[in-house]
Amino acid sequence: MIKIAVDAMGGDFAPEMIVAGACQAANDFDYEIILVGREAAIKRELHRHKVLGGKIFIHNANDVIGMDESPVAAIKSKKDASVTVCFDLLKKKEVDAVVTAGNTGAAVAAATLKVGLLSNVKRAGIAISLPTLKGLTLIIDVGANIDPKPEHLFQYAIMGDIFARSLHKKKRPTVSLLNIGEEETKGTEVLKETYKMLRESSLNFIGNVEGRDLFSGRSDIIICDGFVGNVLLKIVESIADTVREVMHRRISSNFLAKLGALCLRPVLADVKRDTDYTEAGGAPLLGIDGVVIISHGGSNDKAIRNAIKVAGSTVENDVNGLITRELSVLRPGSTAPAVEEE
Repeated sequence: MIKIAVDAMGGDFAPEMIVAGACQAANDFDYEIILVGREAAIKRELHRHKVLGGKIFIHNANDVIGMDESPVAAIKSKKDASVTVCFDLLKKKEVDAVVTAGNTGAAVAAATLKVGLLSNVKRAGIAISLPTLKGLTLIIDVGANIDPKPEHLFQYAIMGDIFARSLHKKKRPTVSLLNIGEEETKGTEVLKETYKMLRESSLNFIGNVEGRDLFSGRSDIIICDGFVGNVLLKIVESIADTVREVMHRRISSNFLAKLGALCLRPVLADVKRDTDYTEAGGAPLLGIDGVVIISHGGSNDKAIRNAIKVAGSTVENDVNGLITRELSVLRPGSTAPAVEEE
């Protein structure tokens, strides 16, 4: 049975939402879940839920790394922090995956320092699944590596291709570079060099895309550096929150608008579901020698449940095994296939 360590103390609504989501996942999936954190607090929350089959366990960890703490310093000084202990378990192969909604920097630091990278991987990257007009688009990196080299971005494309095939079930996903223009000559020297590498590879590279293409679904995988990706992610979150608030205000201020909203309730519910980040659950930290899923700090129980689902699916599909094998043969300019066609 797949074993998943969940950082019960990480996130804005820990441990309540974390434990609730873990209980939902335990009932919905055939995974063994280890809640890592303050035992007394976790037990109080577990008493609120019913879990079938005894698939949830507690691993005590007395400390917590706050969102405002220096990641590397905190990992080194807080040996008994919940997120640190999660990665200790992953390093020892006592679990197959880690899910955390805590300090992202601490999660990346702990994963890199304690667990390490897969063979041939130069840098890990955080990938998010963004809902678009044509399904999900994978964006990598959104915060792990703010100053990448061309080879790092090239490897992100390979890892993203494998993830999109395995989890998004896309047979030959399109790959693109996020840039300030579609022309090959646009952008920084890093982007220009990466463009050449991708063009010469066997990946389904379609060139550069601009910010306006994010939600069109034109590309299945969009590659960018962690600085741009993280800014993009925060903007997307802000836009979604703003649109919802504006709609709420307009509907609340007008009787006819309220009546119209009532009639459109099924449609609005579908729109909310299609654009809800909790459906994706969490973002995989690709390139680590173990499955790591990073969830939004404000994750609710549904997001945690789905993050655990993504973690389990990533293990089941042996995404890390595929990444290791493909990076051993696929290099810039190589014509070897990224993944064998089904």
